[in-house]
Formats: sequence, structure tokens, C-alpha cells
Amino acid sequence: MSFTKWIGASLGWSFGGPIGAIIGLALGSVVDALSDGKKSPFLNQGQPQQGRTTYGGRTQQRPQTQSGDFEVSLLILSSIVIKADGKQDQRELDFVRQQFVNMYGKERANNAFALFKNINKQNNISTRQVCLQIRQMMDHPSRLQLMHFLFGIAKADGMVTEDEVSQINTIASYLGISSRDYESIKAMFYNSSDNAYKVLEITKDAEVSDIKKAYRNMAKKYHPDKVIHLGKEHQQGAEEKFRQVQAAYEQIQKERGF
Repeated sequence: MSFTKWIGASLGWSFGGPIGAIIGLALGSVVDALSDGKKSPFLNQGQPQQGRTTYGGRTQQRPQTQSGDFEVSLLILSSIVIKADGKQDQRELDFVRQQFVNMYGKERANNAFALFKNINKQNNISTRQVCLQIRQMMDHPSRLQLMHFLFGIAKADGMVTEDEVSQINTIASYLGISSRDYESIKAMFYNSSDNAYKVLEITKDAEVSDIKKAYRNMAKKYHPDKVIHLGKEHQQGAEEKFRQVQAAYEQIQKERGF
């Protein structure tokens, strides 16, 4: 699939707004048509489905996030996190590329990474504006999936720096992710005695009945079917979160003997 067909067929609401502007700049180096001085075919060209709003309009019904919308959002936020500590580690770049290969296959991953490299060259990306567009247009389970991926990037070089944690925390706040959800996903990437409880969003003094209830709630929240609309390629990451919830519950079961 050509680059233009790949991205043109997969984007919905991210045609417009600040994300559309970022895509437009990035496409300047990778789309042959733009070399002839033509206007980017991806800016201000998206047509919202009837009864749904575009970015900046009054919200009536949240449009469904397509795979490409999630993909582009992921590329932009990944670039922001990678540059949070003032340097770009090759292991983080390799992690992004490998994750895209795992999700989309080599050909589509090559297209995505070509776009990513040009996004990564931009130094004036507004984290707030990008996140507010994502928050308005993307459903909550998909935003949680974004957070899980971002922590994976931050840890790709073997450690998560304070700058990276601060940046991801800022992103979470702009995306409308609660502190409980943020701490739950963060705990999946750290090793400590109380991480299992944080994953389930409970405290260590929780009663057994509360632990069981928390597990049921988290299993529903992180169930892979919550992001089925993004395509099978994104269910892999959701399945990982789901397994970590199960592992946390089983660890507590073993510790508490129930």
C-alpha cells in the first residue's frame, strides 16, 4: 500500500485541528505529491459523519476513533515523551518501531515510522492542544491504551526518568485520565510490594470482598473488547493490560490466602 493510500484511508477526526497541522508538516517530506507544491490532501479535508462534531465544535456525539486516528495520536505523543528528558535514546526509537511492526506488520510500520521521524523533528508541538483534541474525540478505553503504550516507550531504555514520568503525567491530565487510572497503568511498569494493589486501584488494607470487586471492575475496564473498534492490531496491547490485572489479582490472592 502506498503511503498516501495508507494514511488517507485510515484517518477520521485527526484530519483537522492541531493534530492535522502536525501531520501536514510531517507529510511535506514523505508525500511525493507535496513536492509539486500541492496543498496537503490531509489538512481540513475530513468530513464528519452526520450528527457528529469536528474538533472545536459543540459536542453532540463522540465520533468513533478509527485505527489511523489512534495511530497518529500515538506517534505524536510518543515523540513528546521521547524528547521529555532532553535526549533521544535509540532504544526508545527502536521500541516504537518494533511495536508498530508487531501491531501493523512491516510495510505499514515503515509508513508509520516515516511519518514519525518527521513528526519528531518538530520542536513546537503543543502537548496541551494535541491532548485536548484527543480527549474531545477519543473514547476513554482508547486513551487508556495510549497511556499504556507511552509508559512502555519510557521504559524501553531500561528506566523511566523523572522527566518522562512528569511528561506522561501532564499528558494524562490533559487527556482526562483520572489519577487512579494513571497510577494503575504506571504500576504495571514498576516493581514494588504494593504495585499489585495499585494496578487494581485499591489500598493494601482492602478487605477481600473489596479486592474481588476491584478485580471485576478492572477486568471490565481493561477488557480487550473495549478497543475492538480500533482493529485487532490494537487489541494486543489491551490484552497485555488485561493479563497484568489478572497477574496482580493472583499475586494478592497468594499473599492473602483466599
